[in-house]
This record gives sequence, structure tokens and C-alpha cells, in this order.
Amino acid sequence: MIVRRREASDDDAIRRLNDAAFGGTAEAKLISDLRTVGLAEVELVAAEPADIVGHILFSPLSVTVERRAVRALALAPMAVAPRRQRGGIGSALVRASLDQAHRQHWQAVIVLGHPHFYPRFGFSVAIAANLEAPFRGEAFMALELVPGALAGCGRVTYPVAFGL
Repeated sequence: MIVRRREASDDDAIRRLNDAAFGGTAEAKLISDLRTVGLAEVELVAAEPADIVGHILFSPLSVTVERRAVRALALAPMAVAPRRQRGGIGSALVRASLDQAHRQHWQAVIVLGHPHFYPRFGFSVAIAANLEAPFRGEAFMALELVPGALAGCGRVTYPVAFGL
């Protein structure tokens, strides 16, 4: 398996993967909507010779903290083929995409995800606690790629594609 950038020829496999992983079409629609408006900022796949077994997408978010803009991304969605889950594919995708986001000088990443998975990469409920957003609770987490980027009270506004 290799982790690489998404290519247009991967799109049908990515759609099928997300439909299978999430049991519906909402995530595939989100991916399509984000691409259509040019908001697929970091998009990677885990590929094997015959198939795409994982996919991750980061899109820009409007985040302000103490009246200053923060260059932030939303991690959503991430999918791994059901038959391949718990085998390290998701972790490889998260690590590679965070590395790419850091190289592109993003300051923070926000996720609504599994509270037992994302903290291993540094995501924290505590960091997200001071952010006003449509989400709350143990699944709403943030990661600072630049220390202190999210320090203070702030607000997160998701793109229209998220339907919030």
C-alpha cells in the first residue's frame, strides 16, 4: 500500500469507498461539493495495485481567534475500506495529510471524529473547547500545527458544502 495524492481517475473508487465505509452517500456528496467549489486542499488516498483502500480530505475553514484569522483546515471525511479497518491505513493517511498541511503552512486542523482515534495524533477536546462551532462534545477536537494558534476564544465557520 502507498499513500499518495488523489488523482481524478480515483474518484469513482473514492465514492464507492466512502459509501461502503459510512453506509450511505452523504460523505461522497460532501467530497464532490468541496471539490466543486475548490475546497479540497489536502486530499490523499491509500492505494494498492488493484484498489483504493483509504481516503482523506482536508478543506479550509474560516476560523478566528481573538479577532485574528487562523489558517485552519477541517479533516472530513476520512474513510478506510471496511475489510481493511484497524490495520494502520487510517493512521498512515492522517500522518501523511498532517505532514502535508504543515508543509503548506496551515496553523490548525479541526475534526469531528472518534475520540479514541484522533488524540494519538495530538487532537484535543481541550484545544477545541474555546471555539464556538456547530459541534460540541468529546468528538469535536482540534490540533495546533503552530503552537498557540488556537489560544483564546474563537469561532469556526464551516463551508456551505457541510450543510450546517
